[in-house]
Amino acid sequence: MAPQTDTTFDRHERRISPAAIDHALAGASHTPYWLDNDRRPAAAGALNTEIQADLLIVGGGYTGLWTALQAKERDPGRDVVLLEAQRIGWAASGRNGGFCEASLVHGESNGQAHLPTENARLTELGFANLAELIDTIKRYSMDVDLVEQGVLSVATEAHQVAWLREEAQEHAQVDFLDAAATRAMIDSPDFLAGSWDRTGTVLVHPAKLAWELARVCRELGVRIFEHSRAEDLTESSGRLRVGTAAGAVYAARVALATNAFPSLLARHRLHTIPVYDYALMTEPLTPQQREAVGWEKLTGLADLNNRFHYARPTVDEQGNFRILYGGYDALYHFGGRVRSRYDTNPATFRKLAAHFLGSFPQLSEVRFSHAWGGAIDTCSRFFAFFDTAYDGRVAYCAGFTGLGVGATRFGAKVMLDLLSGERTELTQLQMVRDKPLPFPPEPAAWLGVKLMTHELIRADRNQGRRSAFLKAMDALGMGFDS
Repeated sequence: MAPQTDTTFDRHERRISPAAIDHALAGASHTPYWLDNDRRPAAAGALNTEIQADLLIVGGGYTGLWTALQAKERDPGRDVVLLEAQRIGWAASGRNGGFCEASLVHGESNGQAHLPTENARLTELGFANLAELIDTIKRYSMDVDLVEQGVLSVATEAHQVAWLREEAQEHAQVDFLDAAATRAMIDSPDFLAGSWDRTGTVLVHPAKLAWELARVCRELGVRIFEHSRAEDLTESSGRLRVGTAAGAVYAARVALATNAFPSLLARHRLHTIPVYDYALMTEPLTPQQREAVGWEKLTGLADLNNRFHYARPTVDEQGNFRILYGGYDALYHFGGRVRSRYDTNPATFRKLAAHFLGSFPQLSEVRFSHAWGGAIDTCSRFFAFFDTAYDGRVAYCAGFTGLGVGATRFGAKVMLDLLSGERTELTQLQMVRDKPLPFPPEPAAWLGVKLMTHELIRADRNQGRRSAFLKAMDALGMGFDS
């Protein structure tokens, strides 16, 4: 194996002074930027009685909301109830980067590794899903700050340039850009080349998407109860009963959309783990600062490292231009529990600030208004899986691993097909029928994630070459390689 070398971002961490990082992060709010908005709707009331429903949905993030909306579109007379433990969109759905991708399988190579016989069809279904998602946003006049200008992938290490050129050669919608053309779009001395995928990703304001989905659901007749945590799932007199602290719902069908949070079906507990992702949002840039960085198109940005960064511009309610910058660390905590105290991580915030300031030296005086984090649900194959219970009357979907902005709509569609009891193309997909390998119990899960992270770091420092351990994990179907 070739000797390991520092990455671009290793050098940034050493070069940017602690004082500069302190200055950039001083006073940053730890409330997710997207939720720190006066337009956030007031919470709905909690369930405090026993009610009946045709379809009950547990979870008020994207998966649950898309399930409710599509259920009413399929059958406007269906009585649909949705329970949310806290507030609509308060978790991953309201604090992510807002990248809405066509991919259902975390990239073509990951899909090919896991589902080679249907990967091409899943690519088609993914683009159809994205088109239908965009059509739904426009048809219901959803105010979600939709931007259809694609995403720019950039090489920050010399060996990655060939990867980008190959991607552009294989996909008609992707343009290869040399260093000069890349920096003409977004100017960073780190960027050695780029590939601009013009149609595979759109950007949204993630919290507004959740809020607008809830608005449309209510207009279609869905009953939504917030601060109503589902505590148990049982069968009662031929109906499915889901209890809360102060009430219960008796339903003919139940869709479970809890993702990173524990499932009401215990057998799913080892199929996902909560991994913590973090992001920063800049204060508004001055016109001079925006001109210095370029970024005239509101295009998303991502690098190609295993510990990758994602970034995107957004225009705030006052018309100011800001930049979100996140990713890199993906942290798993022993025991696999979701805890609010993990949402703040000063060490990761400092890394991200150093990387941002190093990548964009022309923005050295920019400060961050918000620094936040939260859990996403991760499964071993890096894309969603499905299950049914109670003779097909309960459907479950989880494991989106960062793809949930777009793929949850597809997941909701699959759950509704499963609950219908009919044989459809979607219910017969290998993606739907197969399950990912479960994670081992503790302490093996924690040790495994630590070892995986260490080996991915080594690969980044070794021109992307994967170690024997990573190759073994790839062969087992647990290679975090997308």
